[in-house]
Amino acid sequence: MLTLNIIGPGRLGKSIARLAKPHYQIAGVCASSLASSRDAVAFIGAGQPCATLADLPAADLFLLAVPDAMIAEKAIELAESGVVQAGNVVFHASGASEASLLLPLKAAGASIASMHPAFSFADPARAVSTFAGTLCALEGDIKACDVLHDFALALGGKPFNLAEGGKAAYHASLTMAANYLVTLADLSIKTAQQAGISDEIAQSLIINLMQQTLANIKVLGPAAALTGPIVRGDQSTVDKHLRVLNSTTRRCYQSLGQATVNLAGDKLTDEQQLALTQLLF
Repeated sequence: MLTLNIIGPGRLGKSIARLAKPHYQIAGVCASSLASSRDAVAFIGAGQPCATLADLPAADLFLLAVPDAMIAEKAIELAESGVVQAGNVVFHASGASEASLLLPLKAAGASIASMHPAFSFADPARAVSTFAGTLCALEGDIKACDVLHDFALALGGKPFNLAEGGKAAYHASLTMAANYLVTLADLSIKTAQQAGISDEIAQSLIINLMQQTLANIKVLGPAAALTGPIVRGDQSTVDKHLRVLNSTTRRCYQSLGQATVNLAGDKLTDEQQLALTQLLF
């Protein structure tokens, strides 16, 4: 059974460790304090609490589950600790940063990679029970990615590889899909309230429509699921919308509207595309 060290057992780190426990031996768990390390070990149900990186036992895999801004610093500290040996796999779980942050450990003979589960670890206990089927993005050294492919499967995840240099685009896509969807819902609800709709009904109206649309996208794909005034070439309705929106919402509407014209493609005539583009510029 391969062994795993956890550095930074926060919500993600200790969730991953507990998911891995049936398949990997949890060796060491190192947090910012020994007390925090002990608390994490209690949740995981295995592992040796460590006060410093130098206290970590030997292991096959090392997960740096620290905040993104600390990964490079901890990689240097870990390399200087002498704990990592040739043949080890060291990886982090950042969604935006690449494996290259771990280059100091490659000099020590380790293979480096990143594995980002597209999942929210807000509640570790719930995360452990609902993680199955989560897509896990891998990038880095071939050997490390091969090892992490099996690791992700053992957790119940579905691993896939990113193209070299693709991490930023990958994370931008998640940000638009998750964070901006929330912002779009907020703008839509506030615009509905502008029509005199109560808060409760506005939220129900927008969220229900979003859920129906997401279901259509899942079945049909984005292009076929597209409805509304832009794909119909209805310039008059788009103009009415723009006239009632505040400046911030109008800019968002126009930017998304231009992308929607592109998505509509040949469903619009050349004249409709030109007119809508001018209206939305």
